[in-house]
Amino acid sequence: MTVAVDALPVPRRVDDDRTAFTRQVLALSKRSILAIYRQPALVAPSLIFPLFFAALGASSFDRATALPGFPQVDSFLSFSLAGSITQGVLFGSAPTSRVGILIGRLAGAAVFGAFQALFFTLVLMPFGVSVEAGVVGLMVIVLAGAATGMAIGGFTAAMALKTGSSEAVQGSFPLLFIALFFSSAFFPRETMQGVYQTIANVNPVSHLVEGLRGLVIDGLTWGNVAKAVLVPVGIGVFSIALAMRTLAGRLAAR
Repeated sequence: MTVAVDALPVPRRVDDDRTAFTRQVLALSKRSILAIYRQPALVAPSLIFPLFFAALGASSFDRATALPGFPQVDSFLSFSLAGSITQGVLFGSAPTSRVGILIGRLAGAAVFGAFQALFFTLVLMPFGVSVEAGVVGLMVIVLAGAATGMAIGGFTAAMALKTGSSEAVQGSFPLLFIALFFSSAFFPRETMQGVYQTIANVNPVSHLVEGLRGLVIDGLTWGNVAKAVLVPVGIGVFSIALAMRTLAGRLAAR
């Protein structure tokens, strides 16, 4: 007499799941990074326009460095480097979907943000810009660019997942520009007055820009490093959590 015994299902190993997830994230990160270089027309504006505004500001506002309350800088170009980096990274982020794709795309945004920070710094150096914080400060600036790229990418990802519309995400450009405009990216808060100064005081972009600017014109201090790195990291924690929650809600609705 024989007894048929159903084969018991073999449980999947957690380590295998984690390895597969890691491979997916790395593959999607690589794909996202390569897409940047394969489609330069899509990223060129986020590299060219900040340089254009930096050149325009340097030629138009160079005498503004003599105003009371303006930081001691060699040129307006040195002052505007931090704003150029922030502007480029804000306008260079892209939307994503699904957990693995989401993390992979955000990693791609971080790499591109780091590249932008290094690119703007190196391009403006021959025109008199110098990073007083030295090589370590430059590394912090690049790290801040990566963190900012990932943070803004989290917001655009959440918007894309919520609306399911590329037009809605593209329409977020004015909101990013408003956040940048009502900050100290283009002028120090000490020279502002009224509502404009009040908004700039509470705008996280102001504190991010001032951390980067401090590394450029003041040198390497813990305060500058904290502002340059911790502000975008804090924003990123919130934005990525928002994107993950939006993704979970969208998947649950299916």
